[in-house]
Amino acid sequence: MLDPLRERDQVMKVKLDVDLTPEEARKLMGLPEIEAMQQRLLEQMEKQLMNNMSYMDPEVVMRSIMPAGAQGLEKMQELLWGVAGAAMGKAGKKKTD
Repeated sequence: MLDPLRERDQVMKVKLDVDLTPEEARKLMGLPEIEAMQQRLLEQMEKQLMNNMSYMDPEVVMRSIMPAGAQGLEKMQELLWGVAGAAMGKAGKKKTD
């Protein structure tokens, strides 16, 4: 009888390199064919994307962001200038203290 430790040392390692296409590997492993389902899914996604393209129109996006048009832009500029002025005012007060 062999010592269990010696038996473990006598283990043989085998390495196999198999060159298969993804389709051949799926068939070998018994996985289902999903190509038809994937194709239908891609077609459905394409239809949804085409239907939603109107929402991606830059003009529509700008109208939804700025409903008041130029007045909205002016208000946004006033807000940004106010924030920038307040930040500069605070920075100036810190330097004089």
